[in-house]
Amino acid sequence: MSSKGSVVLAYSGGLDTSCILVWLKEQGYDVIAYLANIGQKEDFEEARKKALKLGAKKVFIEDVSREFVEEFIWPAIQSSALYEDRYLLGTSLARPCIARKQVEIAQREGAKYVSHGATGKVRHLGRAGQREMRRGVGRR
Repeated sequence: MSSKGSVVLAYSGGLDTSCILVWLKEQGYDVIAYLANIGQKEDFEEARKKALKLGAKKVFIEDVSREFVEEFIWPAIQSSALYEDRYLLGTSLARPCIARKQVEIAQREGAKYVSHGATGKVRHLGRAGQREMRRGVGRR
């Protein structure tokens, strides 16, 4: 089967992004895994090995912790950025930093696509086992 093109996947080594990596391969895409070190404790070498074992063509691991703090965390603190008008922003702050790096890698590697591995927002409906997927703000 010929490739549909290359995808730069924001990869963590966890279940969701590992399943997405395999699914993208099954759909005919070449996968370039990207792991961003934003300061978390993680075994990046183990995640690299896993991505390659699952079929990634290449793996990029970059330490972006300094720019994450300087360009994303600090401005968010200065502006009192909140999630749902209540919680200090946490992990979602990393997403634009990671996406920017994915695009840079896609341009360097000639990849047509980028992909994230985030799960959808789920709301528990209060009845046993019932949940509903939620769309982003402004997308009703």
